[in-house]
Amino acid sequence: MALRMKLSFACTTVFFIAVVICSGCVQTEGSEEKVLRVALTTGPDTGGSLDPSISWEGWPMRRTGIYETLFSYDENMNLQPELATGYKQLNDTKWEIQLRRNVTFHDGTIMDADAVIYSINRVLDPSNSRSSEYSFIKNVYKTDDYTIVVETNESYAPTILMFTDTIMSIVSPGAENLDTEPVGTGPYKFVSFEPGASIELVKNPDYWGEAPKIGRIIVQYSKDAAARTLLLKSGDVDIARDVLQSEYAALEADPGTNIVSKETLRTYFMYINEGKAPFDDVKVRQALNYAINRQEIVDTALEGVAGSPAAGIFPDIMPWNANDRIEAYEYNPEKALELFAKAGIKQGSDGKLYYNGKPFTIEIQTYTKQAAHQPMAEVIAAQFEKIGITTTVKIAETNSISADAVSGNYDLALYSWGVAPVGDPDYFVSSHFLSTGTYASAWLRYSNPQVDEWILEARAETDKEKRTKLYDMIQEQVQNDAVLVCIAYKKEIDGFSPNLKGFEIYPNEYTFITKEMELA
Repeated sequence: MALRMKLSFACTTVFFIAVVICSGCVQTEGSEEKVLRVALTTGPDTGGSLDPSISWEGWPMRRTGIYETLFSYDENMNLQPELATGYKQLNDTKWEIQLRRNVTFHDGTIMDADAVIYSINRVLDPSNSRSSEYSFIKNVYKTDDYTIVVETNESYAPTILMFTDTIMSIVSPGAENLDTEPVGTGPYKFVSFEPGASIELVKNPDYWGEAPKIGRIIVQYSKDAAARTLLLKSGDVDIARDVLQSEYAALEADPGTNIVSKETLRTYFMYINEGKAPFDDVKVRQALNYAINRQEIVDTALEGVAGSPAAGIFPDIMPWNANDRIEAYEYNPEKALELFAKAGIKQGSDGKLYYNGKPFTIEIQTYTKQAAHQPMAEVIAAQFEKIGITTTVKIAETNSISADAVSGNYDLALYSWGVAPVGDPDYFVSSHFLSTGTYASAWLRYSNPQVDEWILEARAETDKEKRTKLYDMIQEQVQNDAVLVCIAYKKEIDGFSPNLKGFEIYPNEYTFITKEMELA
């Protein structure tokens, strides 16, 4: 195992260095052009699409500075205009957005109202798998070349915030194949792509804003935190995202490396299949929540440094969280066994739990694009085993897990989500707790008429105090219903060279490489 890992890493490193040497030959104004070398966790694989409006795999095209959105968030989650210059609410269902002038796409096409409407309509197209998330939009039209109006079906408070989502990246209507050749307006232009390995970028000399300070960027992808950390320590990369957690203290003490950590909006949690007995019993779902030791999970799977135990679905840094109001599930195996017994799952003389005369078994499915998922699932499995639950962990691709979830062929699925990347709770709440929501209906099989009523009211309410009260009630109710098993909140830990200036962690994970970065 160790030898295979080393060989794989060696091959990746050789490929990476070869690319860097080649790209380092570019000359600018008589001097060698500076190259920023980055190691990220995941990127588009073979057969994946680079289109941010169609595929989750296209998101790195936004994170690496190729694409931009109408609005975005800064590193402190303050809303700011990007390809828009401002907006005005005309009435309950109409929003006017003013567009930035003198902006061109990387292929020379002008960015105007027609281009923006083209990009929005690509998301609204029913063939887009995420179109339902934007079903609140009734129509989009222009009033002049640099003004559009977004008309919603009904009052929808977070309308403008939804245009910060990566899926709403503004793409060139003149691009021939966005699956393989991204064409945006960002500070960096796409050069080449090696599936599952790397992406190469160059600065956009015609960028509408402050000129980018770095001429060329090589982004390498590696799921192995140890490999990314070694690349950083050896000086082969200037930035490594999500460094090896066990190396945190050593990297922090190393004068040749800067280390930065920041709370994010990502929550680790488990889906529960309420469409399958005995998980349709709230007592069983509550018991599962009492059966896990969240602090132990943080101390082991996250090495005690890359996160904190979760109370509810929203991290403490999310302004809409109700963590001070909801009752968190503390580790209480005795309470878990008591609830299981009330649900007909009882302990046998051998210490194991039995349901309907057979051992009570649970399979936890998860995937490894987030490095913490597998160790988390393994710790949770061990904790379940301690109280008599026969537990297995299944590692699979996300497409496979999704297919099982939709067909109802699963028990628990360990995932992590950026639960509020657009800065509003409706992003996650409507999809997971509204009975018609994508994940509520197809994955969780959860339905609570009272929660539905509150969600629909909160979506339309523009008074922040009233919205806050509604989301507080929603969070309290879904906590009592034990819809999910919330595990931990992620803290991102990145390492970078002291020669790099202007690097920031963005809590919503939509931005990583920016024009402000500079190599000394």
